[in-house]
Amino acid sequence: MVTEPPSRAQVLVASNRGPVSYGVRDDGTLTAKRGGGGLVSGLSAIGSDADAVWVCAALGDGDREAVRRTGGRLDPADTGGQRVRMLGIAPEVYGEAYNGVANSTLWFVHHLLYQTPLEPSFGPEFRAQWASYETYNRAFAEALADEAAEGAAVLVQDYHLALVPGMLRALRPDLRIGHFSHTPWAPVDYYRLLPDDIGRQLLRGILGADRAAFLTRRWADAFTACCTELLGGTGNTRIGVHGLGTDADFLRERAHRPDVDERIVTLREQIGRPGDAAADGSGDLRKTIVRVDRTELSKNIVRGLLSYRQLLVDHPEWRDRVVHVAFAYPSRQDLAVYRDYTAEVGRVADAVNAEFGTESWTPVVLHVRDDFARSLAAYRLADVALVNPIRDGMNLVAKEIPVVSERGCALVLSREAGAFEEMGEDALAVNPYDITATARALHEALSMPLDERAERSKRLAASATALPPQQWFLDQLTALRAI
Repeated sequence: MVTEPPSRAQVLVASNRGPVSYGVRDDGTLTAKRGGGGLVSGLSAIGSDADAVWVCAALGDGDREAVRRTGGRLDPADTGGQRVRMLGIAPEVYGEAYNGVANSTLWFVHHLLYQTPLEPSFGPEFRAQWASYETYNRAFAEALADEAAEGAAVLVQDYHLALVPGMLRALRPDLRIGHFSHTPWAPVDYYRLLPDDIGRQLLRGILGADRAAFLTRRWADAFTACCTELLGGTGNTRIGVHGLGTDADFLRERAHRPDVDERIVTLREQIGRPGDAAADGSGDLRKTIVRVDRTELSKNIVRGLLSYRQLLVDHPEWRDRVVHVAFAYPSRQDLAVYRDYTAEVGRVADAVNAEFGTESWTPVVLHVRDDFARSLAAYRLADVALVNPIRDGMNLVAKEIPVVSERGCALVLSREAGAFEEMGEDALAVNPYDITATARALHEALSMPLDERAERSKRLAASATALPPQQWFLDQLTALRAI
């Protein structure tokens, strides 16, 4: 049944993915699955207030069916009591905007991922995809204009919706509009890979906001530099920085539920004890190097595995005494380059095991099926956390593992992760492209005295939880309303 439109909202959030997704059972009934992450936690800060609404896109067939049945205004029983407006954008338009532009172009630009002798190449096909990106952004702007009360505060999220602030400003000049970028921002020379007109259009889109915010000062400065170079400045738009942290209370409570305890038992068996451990099994487990990532190209999983291999080559004393617990959950498998990368992760892990493994020791324990409870179990057992992205807006895994690790862990952290700005002093910094240096950092981390490791981990956890999701969201809202 199509629901009647409620009163207009005073606070609005817009993002590609919403707080709920739908599936369709064989009998035609819908099943709703509540999402997680920083945005969902952040929006919970305003609770189920009738004056707040979340606008998002239908991502799959189940979502589109829910939109067809409800008119896009979802049942609060499915959304944790939040008002949600889901947009039924045509699948072909959504696909070109999301995969063609957002994930295959903007993501690549901001994460510096292109192999420039061959890509990018912006011809008629890209221009058609760009037209879909404009259509997709316009759908959000029109829905926000329709849902917003006079003078409402609107927080637009991420690179998928870079044009929305400018479009919305034209429709509703009375609104206070903020845009938040969850990714890095490319330096000027790399940003200028984009066609000149599109590069300027993106910047003008974000500058339609009263306030543009970023995860670190580095990304904010890069955006400002692009605006200065291409547009002559940022105009009247204010620039802010909000470094998203983790919810320590939730993580610690969730990490000690029975399903996590069960997975710890399995992981302990897979990790095992060195061959010279006590015969009665009372010796310590092998040490663990833990990573948890999606097989996103920017996460640099393959170089992480090669660095671990180099550790075993350079320091044979670690053979049989350490296990690399690598959780690499498939991401964006509708794109061929991501499928190929996921396959390469598996190939390299198998090669390391074939080269060094023994009957009683598997050097790499690789899991590719997403399992949050299993990830938390690995966090608890971590001696070393390896977080080596090529480039990352923040990277919450770097913040979560020190919070959950039972004995404290050493953090090997890429200097190109946004989290490095807050955590670099107590981490072991690495150049993500340097396999030899990363192997050296892993050796240093594994060799670190327990008391030093525990002290570093304590300070890392304090940094990681300084701005938890709810406060992160409220800080942005307060700053926007103060303009």
